[in-house]
Amino acid sequence: MPLPDTSKDIAAVYRFLAQCMQYPDTDWMNEDFFNVFYNLLGTLGGIEEGVEIRKAINSADDYIEDLQVEYTRLFINGVPHVVAPPYASVYMDKALQGTFAGNTLAFYREKGFDMDQNADLPDHLIHELEFLSLLAEEKDFAGEEKFLTKLFRPWYQKFYARVTEEAHHPYFRVVVMLIDFFTKEEDKDGFQPNKA
Repeated sequence: MPLPDTSKDIAAVYRFLAQCMQYPDTDWMNEDFFNVFYNLLGTLGGIEEGVEIRKAINSADDYIEDLQVEYTRLFINGVPHVVAPPYASVYMDKALQGTFAGNTLAFYREKGFDMDQNADLPDHLIHELEFLSLLAEEKDFAGEEKFLTKLFRPWYQKFYARVTEEAHHPYFRVVVMLIDFFTKEEDKDGFQPNKA
């Protein structure tokens, strides 16, 4: 009996995590999205975290507005400063669009990918997760591990610490925990989805 193609599972997880980090909008952040989100948390033993998020959302007058305000404060325009800019260069070069962003773009190109002209900077968290999904789809596990080791993990831990310490809404704290879980150093068998 052939083994299931886990590369598709891995790619789907990376894409879903990238979606989780988009600016909250009812076009995608709806009941279907949260069903998948809570199921993923449940599969990983995160029932309590799911309950905490569900409570925050159900008790809000407008949960999308609450999430948009928190997203803006954390990632775009907080006062007195942005809490956790989602760009690698901010953490590695202490400047937006530094050398680290150039190295990230060079790695994309080395693997045969490029950025749209109107896209955000290459070292934005969402782009990096989408790139990881493309590597997983192509079963380029060596490239995936090299990218994670050289260009993702070094800055992500700093970003992760800021979000987990400063997030007022549990959704963002849990999302960065999920990203951390799926991008940590893998064992020799790689990511194995729970079949339960």
